[in-house]
Amino acid sequence: MTGGKRLGARWISRALVVGFATLGLGACASGGETPTAATNATAAQMRIALAPIDSPLGSYLAGRVARHERDMAAAARYFARALAADPDNVNILRQAYLSLLSEGRMEEATRLAKRVVELRPRAPIAGLTVVIDRVRAGDFEAARKTVETLPNQGYNTLLAPLISAWIASAQGRYADAFETLGNLNQSAAFTVFREYHAALIHDIAGNDDLAEAAYRRALGAQRSGSFRVVSAFGAFYERTRRPDKARALYDDYLKNKPDSLWLTPALDRLARGGKPERLVRDAREGVAEALVGTASALNRENALDAALIYVRLALYLRPGFDVADLLLGEILDGLREPGRAIAAFESVPASSPLRWSAELRVAADLDDLGRTDEAIARLNRMASERTDRADALIALGDILRGRERWDEAVDAYDRALARVNVRDRRHWRPLYARGISLERSKHWKRAEKDFLAALDLVPDQPFVLNYLGYSWVDQGINLDRALKMIERAVELRPRDGYIIDSLGWAQFRLGDYANAVTQLERAVELQPNDPTINDHLGDAYWRAGRRIEARFQWRRALVLAPTDQGMTTRIERKLRLGLPQDAVADGSG
Repeated sequence: MTGGKRLGARWISRALVVGFATLGLGACASGGETPTAATNATAAQMRIALAPIDSPLGSYLAGRVARHERDMAAAARYFARALAADPDNVNILRQAYLSLLSEGRMEEATRLAKRVVELRPRAPIAGLTVVIDRVRAGDFEAARKTVETLPNQGYNTLLAPLISAWIASAQGRYADAFETLGNLNQSAAFTVFREYHAALIHDIAGNDDLAEAAYRRALGAQRSGSFRVVSAFGAFYERTRRPDKARALYDDYLKNKPDSLWLTPALDRLARGGKPERLVRDAREGVAEALVGTASALNRENALDAALIYVRLALYLRPGFDVADLLLGEILDGLREPGRAIAAFESVPASSPLRWSAELRVAADLDDLGRTDEAIARLNRMASERTDRADALIALGDILRGRERWDEAVDAYDRALARVNVRDRRHWRPLYARGISLERSKHWKRAEKDFLAALDLVPDQPFVLNYLGYSWVDQGINLDRALKMIERAVELRPRDGYIIDSLGWAQFRLGDYANAVTQLERAVELQPNDPTINDHLGDAYWRAGRRIEARFQWRRALVLAPTDQGMTTRIERKLRLGLPQDAVADGSG
């Protein structure tokens, strides 16, 4: 099996489960200070041996190591010990409150943030935490004074104006609110935030014409529409007795995301002629909305530690905020904390339209924790509850395939695709996944049909091009077409070591050893720790007459511990005897 084919199997596993729209409001350029996990843990680990764990220094260093290892509960405990011995140490205070904030222990984190601000009035994250606490208490004047002290750096360049605008609206100073939002013009990435929050404030103020115009600008600033913008704008149209416009908005969103359940309550409400509440009803919820939008942008940029802090603040301000709970779970998944992610996903209320998405994520996390039987049972239950949907069965097939239960995976994908009446572009993924399972379970003809069907839907899908092209080369059939397919996959993903490995291996199989060496060397540079790619390069070196280098690569492949015992046996044989002259390829890839 090629490295490229294995990449496809790994990549598709999460993509199939997570194929729903992003939560946030639009990407935002990063800049300035963002909170990150503690660094230099190795140095701390070296020094920690020199200090007793119950000493102030030992506790501080243990806290640093715990933060680096993402054990925030332990980090908070150790920093608290260190803080008891040095209560005015700003660095320890900051580390302690960030650990508590990441853990979601908001009351304790807020108390420490206030102490940080007393010692360093312009501390950006601590200051923001104090602002949020004052907004939560309804003390908008104190919040206004504090937000004015925040340094204009990092994500505060976005958040401070948004929060100031909401504080002004709470105090009835609407002109000041819109003037503040108007200052968010230093980055095009801020446009959707500015217009969306202007629309929400106009909506609350009863400025219907201005609200509609701002909603429209916010919607136009995005390519496919944000769920939050669409929901708020649609609810606005419903409240202003324009249901046809609301329905058109919802229908347009569903054209891009036809499997989404998120607008189901809105569509049900339209059908019965109900009147919705505003999506954001007051300043407190408006600030929470700003925090979630920022956290979502950070999550998409993979700034996960910062995203975690902002979403925690949003939930402190607005407990039970389903969008924030779902986003919290996504962030924790990104941080590889599936146990805590499950708790966040389970917090999404059963009545929420986001609950189905949360349930799919819970199943994936259960499997990540090794609780695969629970994941399978959950997905089977979901598939029985919603016989009109294929996504739970696709997720089930993905989990089974990830556990190499190929025949069971094929059955799950069969059941899923039987529920699809009309195939479109989005269905290349389950076809590809079923094709992988069929190929691995030795049902090549059916697998080939699925790969070709996937390419009919998305002709330039690089993973499918690579997998099918390599499979043909491996079988010695359709060689010219196969090589062109793999070359196209490399064009589409020129830094993908696994796909480049497939190209080099195809050239090897076709006897083009010089080019095979060139491509396989590139593949090893990109994926140096993959035993299969190193083994392929060894074979290419041997055929190119570079025998010493060939044996070096084969030994390296063994050091990298192949999981396939048959591959290990073949490499050991090659080390003893070399690559037989009449062997086209040993198939160890």
